[in-house]
Amino acid sequence: MNEAQKQSVIDILNLKMYFPINRGLLRRKVGEIKAVDDVSFAIRKNETLGLVGESGCGKTTIGRCILRLYKPTAGKIVFNGTDISKMKEDRIRPLRSQVGAIFQDPYGSLNPRQTASTIVGMPLIVHGMAERGKYNERVEELFRLVGLDPSMMDRVPHEFSGGQRQRLGIARALACQPSLIICDEPVSALDVSIQAQIINLLENIQEQLGLTYLFIAHDLSVVQHISNRVAVMYLGRIIEITNSRELYANPLHPYTKALLSAVPVPNPVIERTRTRIVLKGEVPSPADPPAGCHFHPRCNLATTECTETKPMLRDVGNGHEVACLKV
Repeated sequence: MNEAQKQSVIDILNLKMYFPINRGLLRRKVGEIKAVDDVSFAIRKNETLGLVGESGCGKTTIGRCILRLYKPTAGKIVFNGTDISKMKEDRIRPLRSQVGAIFQDPYGSLNPRQTASTIVGMPLIVHGMAERGKYNERVEELFRLVGLDPSMMDRVPHEFSGGQRQRLGIARALACQPSLIICDEPVSALDVSIQAQIINLLENIQEQLGLTYLFIAHDLSVVQHISNRVAVMYLGRIIEITNSRELYANPLHPYTKALLSAVPVPNPVIERTRTRIVLKGEVPSPADPPAGCHFHPRCNLATTECTETKPMLRDVGNGHEVACLKV
């Protein structure tokens, strides 16, 4: 990895995102939902960081904080050397052209009343990048880049298949030539065969354009294929982060081990010899998370220390970081 690749595109430092719980006639604050609770990580240039975990663990909230759709409760979001966490709206808008977003639902994320060319080209208009005489040329270029025929530009979303709609979403995300793209479960609503096409497309585009991805997903097989590094989240916290090969070969946190044990293996001989780890109980509420380690009520290794002490991410060698007192 050269020096340029080692540079961070984005650094998340002690990020917190709490949502107030208001009740009563006067809507008094009676509590808060700790969606993201003291999260730190960095994404290097040209890297794909996979962010995995159960539904409701805070993955999408982190993506929305980076896009500044949410203003973080605390912490820093340093994008290309600039802290955008508390930046005012009039200053944050120009920076948004440098961050693209691909959404989960290719059916709900496109305006059904707009043509495909308008959908793809709208970011160029919003950010004042639609040069006179070159707008249509740029939109056609984006269509070809994602594998769509420019002759389809005048169609509306319902005339496209699910995979084609997601390609439109990818083209829209690429319109302003961003350096970072937030991929929020971009293949979870697609058929398996189409998933592979979209993943391969994202990898090819990354290689062509030198992009950096934050890839949010709950499908560990997809994350393994596309990610350079993987961060595992549980109840608002990152509990393990390392390179993809190391995580799948040598998971250290009990929660990560349980997640990986649930991933089916296509080899029936290996599948019969594997031990399935079934977690007890339910995920606690983010409005009232457990003290100490958030995972301790469901962990078979938990001790009294785990109920009292918050484990911090620590490097156990080769860049493998884990937040567990028993590792």
